[in-house]
Amino acid sequence: MRELPKTYDPKAVEDKLYQFWNDSGFFHAEVNPDKKPFTIVIPPPNVTGQLHMGHAFDETLQDILIRTKRMQGYEALWMPGTDHAGIATQIKVEENLREQEGLTRHDLGREKFLERVWAWKEQYGGRIISQLKKLGSSCDWARERFTMDEGCSRAVREVFVNLYNKGLIYKGHRIINWCPHCATALSDAEVEYETQPGKLWHIRYPLSDGSGALVVATTRPETFMGDTGVAVHPDDERYKHLIGKTCILPIIGREIPIFGDEYVDMTFGTGCVKVTPCHDPNDFEMGERHQLEQILVFHEDATVNENGGKYAGLDRYECRKAVIRDLEEGGYLVKTEEHEHNVGTCYRCGTTVEPITSAQWFVKMQPLAAPAMQVVTEGKTRFEPDRFAKTYLRWMENVHDWCISRQLWWGHRIPAFYCDECGEMVVSKEDVQVCPKCGAAHMRQEEDVLDTWFSSALWPFSTLGWPDKTPELDYFYPTSTLVTGYDIIFFWVARMIFSGVEHMGETPFDTVYIHGLVRDAQGRKMSKSLGNGIDPLEIIDQYGADALRFTLATGNSPGNDMRFSDERVQASRNFCNKIWNASRFIQMNLTIDTDKQAALPADLATEDKWIVSKYNTLVREVTRNIDQYELGLAASKLNDFIWDNFCDWYIEIAKTRLQNGDENVQRVLCYVLSGAMQLLHPFMPFITEEIYHALPGTGESIMIEQWPEFTAELDYAADETDFEKLMDYIKAVRNLRAEMGVHPAKRSSMVIETADTAAFRRGGEYLAKFAFATDVTVTEHYDGPTDGMVQAITHSARGFIPMLELIDRDKELARLNKEKAGAEKEIAMFTRQLDNPGFVNKAPAQVVDDIRAKLARAQDKLARIDESIAALG
Repeated sequence: MRELPKTYDPKAVEDKLYQFWNDSGFFHAEVNPDKKPFTIVIPPPNVTGQLHMGHAFDETLQDILIRTKRMQGYEALWMPGTDHAGIATQIKVEENLREQEGLTRHDLGREKFLERVWAWKEQYGGRIISQLKKLGSSCDWARERFTMDEGCSRAVREVFVNLYNKGLIYKGHRIINWCPHCATALSDAEVEYETQPGKLWHIRYPLSDGSGALVVATTRPETFMGDTGVAVHPDDERYKHLIGKTCILPIIGREIPIFGDEYVDMTFGTGCVKVTPCHDPNDFEMGERHQLEQILVFHEDATVNENGGKYAGLDRYECRKAVIRDLEEGGYLVKTEEHEHNVGTCYRCGTTVEPITSAQWFVKMQPLAAPAMQVVTEGKTRFEPDRFAKTYLRWMENVHDWCISRQLWWGHRIPAFYCDECGEMVVSKEDVQVCPKCGAAHMRQEEDVLDTWFSSALWPFSTLGWPDKTPELDYFYPTSTLVTGYDIIFFWVARMIFSGVEHMGETPFDTVYIHGLVRDAQGRKMSKSLGNGIDPLEIIDQYGADALRFTLATGNSPGNDMRFSDERVQASRNFCNKIWNASRFIQMNLTIDTDKQAALPADLATEDKWIVSKYNTLVREVTRNIDQYELGLAASKLNDFIWDNFCDWYIEIAKTRLQNGDENVQRVLCYVLSGAMQLLHPFMPFITEEIYHALPGTGESIMIEQWPEFTAELDYAADETDFEKLMDYIKAVRNLRAEMGVHPAKRSSMVIETADTAAFRRGGEYLAKFAFATDVTVTEHYDGPTDGMVQAITHSARGFIPMLELIDRDKELARLNKEKAGAEKEIAMFTRQLDNPGFVNKAPAQVVDDIRAKLARAQDKLARIDESIAALG
């Protein structure tokens, strides 16, 4: 049994305990036919990233689940690893190269640049792993994976070739999202939309036959050089007679067709739409339907190319200004309107995305989406909370083909090989050196790499050894629970589900537990621009990992954002101190045999039965809450039980018995504290381990103890009810004394009238102590004098206390009358507001409801003040 020091110092124990757990192999899981598996795969953080509050939140929730299941006897595997993070890592290395050496990746060439990226990964790749360990993450580090390690890379090739051979991967010339800053294609999920102020320009397109003109409305005049048609709705009476005719593209002078298409919204703008197939996804679809010419007018850096005529070389926004000026001078600009519209931006850098047509690789999504939707609708994979299943299904119903090629060097290079002699293309799991068609040895591999999410979509099974049929894959797959934020349902969750169903024949996880974002105290998203980011490592350094973890857990409810503040983490630190001081007090007062585990005594007092019964209920509720992913609720119940029931009530009551050398109360204290620490361990692993070793007869580690179980024999409902009657009465007396300003040192006799005389008489010494009584008389009926008596009333008892003996009557009356005047003033003010129809009808409903609630509280306060004045005679 380890002696606890006077104060708890997280820095003195956290690293030491983590090393002990890891070295002891407690995090490691093996294929074990005698146990049921429970598996979580970590959402792999970027290999060169740093721990931020989102990571801390995500990993805390996962660790709570995995530590709980481990204690419940499952073979619990938490699979760790990191993601190569294509764009993010390449940009970081390129920035370093430019700043340190004044070079670009092109100066080095592909091979030498990739050597630099691997060196960067080796230098910084372990940083986030060590930071996860500081948090207390109990991952199976012996199984750590990387999305570009040999096994994961092999799985990527296997999947790519299999899908290609099935016709589910193809290379096509289609419209894609292009980031001019990152210089790469983006999938639809990587585009974030934001409402931006803009303009709607009305431009006149003359009819070719000279009979008039059409007016089109557009938000993007800078693309008009690529217009190859004008679309109207076929049922639009204003324009249907023009379908089949042609018009002239202003300034350029090109003749383009007018056609009918049901896509056109007759109510937007003029009802005429300029169609630019290479620069708008909807225009591309219309162009495909009507065989329109495709004219690309932008380079990859969003400057105008040679198809832009006199605007060639201009940036897209400079081009916009020049085009508007020329249209206005030519008499083609009819009018300009202010217009807010959704603009797509790159999720990585925030640059406005440019839709362009390009030769890219795509996954055909429709055949994959249908079975992936089916596993959710059939309940094989469920979302918690359930509302996110609708979000997932809605996205899958409307999913477009997934653009998977990226114009980067860092990543999984697409396994397609081209013959320079005959042009043959071969897709292969192995590198191809010789052309199978013409026999030439001049084969070159596709330059593009795969979208980072392509490899992370395989994470639940590639990490377990697929495509080999390993014992781990057979035992741990499907995994149990995926814990992730709602912001990557489309990026990652959906892709893992359809990949698992397609390649493994079953869904990758039973449950998707969705959490929200961590926001600041004002509810704002943490960002560099606001300067409101909070470094979790600084919080750990200042308050300890347990305080951070408990703060993140208590603020959490499934699917909802949480607010983080210094005040909340300080409260968690205070909770740590409360537990520590209580544990140390218990340890210092033990006289029982400390080599043996303390079992409950056969003879329990009422207060013993109360705390044991409350603890027993806590076991059931916390277990149920964790099973239902209500981790915040479980944490709050633990906090309330330990702080209020155990520390503030039971330990205080136990002090007198401890002074008398009562061994029974020592055993109850140890039993309940040990059990409470086991329940708290998944949330606060470090302090609970340290306290565990300070208790009698403990084992090797708390994290491999058996999870407490609810026991019907310890459900002392009647005794619990009796004791809480005493608690209610004590609280009523204390509140009354506080209202009347009676000093705790002043005591008086009291008579308690109650039908539950047995329960109150069992209260004995501690009832008098905590109700500040010199002596207590318990009776079924009190008919003695009431003059000068104050009554403490609860649902089960009425106490008569000669409070006038303890206070200065005149001084107390003056204080009460002053309070009464304040309450009456508040009542008058709130009543005036609510009697004013203008206020009630115009103010927000919430404001009016708040005023009504304040009025009710003020009226209740006044009634209590009047009762107190009456009691003083």
